[in-house]
Amino acid sequence: IICQNKRRKRNSLLLPPSPPPRYCHLTHSRSFKHAPDLEFAIMATPKLGRMPSMRERMEDTLSAHRNQLVSLLSRYVDQGKGILQPHNLVDELDNIVCDPEARETLRNGPFSEVLKTAQEAIVLPPFVAIAIRPRPGVWEYVRVNVHELSVDQLTVSEYLRFKEELVDGQANDPYVLELDLEPFNASFPRPTRSSSIGNGVQFLNRHLSSIMFRNKESLEPLLEFLRSHSYKGHALMLNDRIHSVSRLQSALAKAEDYISKLPPDTPYHEFEYAIQGMGFERGWGDTAERTMEMMHLLSDILQAPDPASLETFLGRVPMVFNVVILSPHGYFGQANVLGMPDTGGQIVYILDQVRALESEMLLRIKKQGLDFKPRILIVTRLIPDAKGTTCNQHMERISGTDYTHILRVPFRSENGILRKWISRFDVWPYLETFAEDAASEIVAELQAIPDFIIGNYSDGNLVASLLAYKMGVTQCTIAHALEKTKYPNSDLYWKKFDEKYHFSCQFTADLLAMNNADFIITSTYQEIAGTKNTVGQYESHTAFTLPGLYRVVHGIDVFDPKFNIVSPGADMTIYFPYFEKKKRLTALHVPIEKMLFDPEQTDECIGTLDDRSKPILFSMARLDRVKNITGLVECYGKNTKLRELVNLVVVAGFIDAKKSKDREEIDEIVKMHDLMSKYSLKGQFRWITSQTNRARNGELYRYVADTRGAFVQPAFYEAFGLTVVEAMTCALPTFATVHGGPAEIIEHGVSGFHIDPYHPDQTAEQMADFFERCKEDPSYWNKISDGGLQRIYERYTWKIYSERLMTLAGVYGFWKHVSKLERRETRRYLEMFYILKFRDLMKTVPLVTDEHH
Repeated sequence: IICQNKRRKRNSLLLPPSPPPRYCHLTHSRSFKHAPDLEFAIMATPKLGRMPSMRERMEDTLSAHRNQLVSLLSRYVDQGKGILQPHNLVDELDNIVCDPEARETLRNGPFSEVLKTAQEAIVLPPFVAIAIRPRPGVWEYVRVNVHELSVDQLTVSEYLRFKEELVDGQANDPYVLELDLEPFNASFPRPTRSSSIGNGVQFLNRHLSSIMFRNKESLEPLLEFLRSHSYKGHALMLNDRIHSVSRLQSALAKAEDYISKLPPDTPYHEFEYAIQGMGFERGWGDTAERTMEMMHLLSDILQAPDPASLETFLGRVPMVFNVVILSPHGYFGQANVLGMPDTGGQIVYILDQVRALESEMLLRIKKQGLDFKPRILIVTRLIPDAKGTTCNQHMERISGTDYTHILRVPFRSENGILRKWISRFDVWPYLETFAEDAASEIVAELQAIPDFIIGNYSDGNLVASLLAYKMGVTQCTIAHALEKTKYPNSDLYWKKFDEKYHFSCQFTADLLAMNNADFIITSTYQEIAGTKNTVGQYESHTAFTLPGLYRVVHGIDVFDPKFNIVSPGADMTIYFPYFEKKKRLTALHVPIEKMLFDPEQTDECIGTLDDRSKPILFSMARLDRVKNITGLVECYGKNTKLRELVNLVVVAGFIDAKKSKDREEIDEIVKMHDLMSKYSLKGQFRWITSQTNRARNGELYRYVADTRGAFVQPAFYEAFGLTVVEAMTCALPTFATVHGGPAEIIEHGVSGFHIDPYHPDQTAEQMADFFERCKEDPSYWNKISDGGLQRIYERYTWKIYSERLMTLAGVYGFWKHVSKLERRETRRYLEMFYILKFRDLMKTVPLVTDEHH
């Protein structure tokens, strides 16, 4: 039996009645509408007995261990009104049980299972409500009355209403606006296994294939899709001679017979007119061989559709010639911008992305037998007071490309054009006008509407949604970071944050964008659905409440096939293996050696390395608490063996606290100086200020590799881990945090090592053991170095990324075409929510004036 817990649908104004008995029979399937719903796949037994609900299992445990659990629950209630985190819940369990046998029974029982999978508990004496997450993407809610020892199973709505009482006291208004998108997805199948999350296109291909396999009428949408293809007046794929599936099949057979007699490398133009008379236009391939491959794929799909053939075919159909990428906030430029406010990794990501994307588009267009030139526009904000950057230029070509440009559009309001930079948290009142202005500029520049729009971060994704809706084109969403997960309880206590961060706007914009998107790409699984014990960034938007505004009963489903994991890489013109000697930037070795070994102490570098023959343990990151650079320095300082084996070099932040304006960074600077004194690190440690020269940083990784050193990324949490990818691309053995994206990038012991920054002594021993083993067996260093590089080539390159992104654009573009009617319902619902709720929220964000700056 495979059981899938699902959310109940029940009138949210009523308390839940006790669930009736649930039975399963082999003769037919049933869909249960009681808590928690269960979906059964029957394997062998003709009839199954009743399965107890979570509520009943908890009641049984309460009856069997009444004294112990009364004591435990009373401890929770005694802490008073509030939210308890998972560790608070579990820590109390061992404290209340004296008898070892009873403790073991409790640990293995249903109540312990609840505590171990609980994500939070809401305490409102005498009640404790618990949000239970048995596995990623699956949630249940129960409430215990501690005085009566009774248990209720709650709906999402009931749980959220109970949670709101932490803020509002007893909730009296029964008419709270609830956002529930689940009904719109009810007719569309989706995967049920947590391991399937993030592989949406595979599931979608299987679904599309199964639909097409029913009968010839089911293939009509594919025919229409191919017949409708054109670009700037040029017909592509099929012409009017082919008007039915039967006609298409016979024309394919005829064309394949004709082309099969030609040499494989025959250029398309030599047989173009022959197959045009059969009903085929350009776009099938640039040679006889490629045209035959494409026609074979379509013939196979028409005969017996299968997911792999469908994905390959749709990925090769010429659909994307013009791409628009939205990234409004910050200083978007190619030079002198890194380190400016709201300007960092997202800029680097997009610049690397577009270079790879242009190369892939040029390659595909050539292989399709076409001579069109692709265009990519990065649409961002024009900032008249550009602070020495190019952000006041209307158009700017991206270096290393021929057809990719930055198009800058100013923010404007009734007060005129805004001249100065403003925070990403203050952009909301400008975005509608920005979208309208950008739409006109885009069409004027491209002389066409774009084929594909990509949004970045909350503001870019909202503008992308507005443009995609207006223009009717495929939309991809890339969140980079969802702010809701960065600030604990920022939804429940949104009013405390709103004056500074305007989270009511941002969280609403995120919901609108992720639901409007045709597909969503993330760098890691954890970004979508977290881990066994932690909630994913998108998953946190499944159900939450903004008390006094609205309640999200079903905001996003992490099982939705729109989610796809497409990991970025490192720019391989900058980051390449240390052993590629001809490409090495040896002219930079003198300044690098000065940076590492110059004994003069300055505001740029402090600390000394006395023994230059030792390997370098290297780290580079922002200087903040989460990145944990000071934690690395401390664990190095404490471990005598590690200090004897290697020198430590960190590149992070400022050295002089007076130069920093960030409170957290200032604290870390002070702490770093204290650690240097406390552990007497002179002669073994070097601290260098943050570096923005990417070419030099690439050579620095390789220089460290020359010393047979290693890179370490010690963050308490890292969403993806681009520096991990950069180091591994340079063939530098890497240690990286197990918390976040690096856990997926590195295969422990094969392509690098996982470390747990919450156990620093163990981390230091782990690194010391590695260097000791390398000292005894130098081939071990090579093994890990090669393993890391192999992992990069298999999964983390911009070439793989761009190939995958273009294929996704093809598949989801086709799905958008065939599912217009189904999606229209969702679109209208979201449009109503946008107009009636979001536009009013935007008006609460004050316009910023240049005088105010």
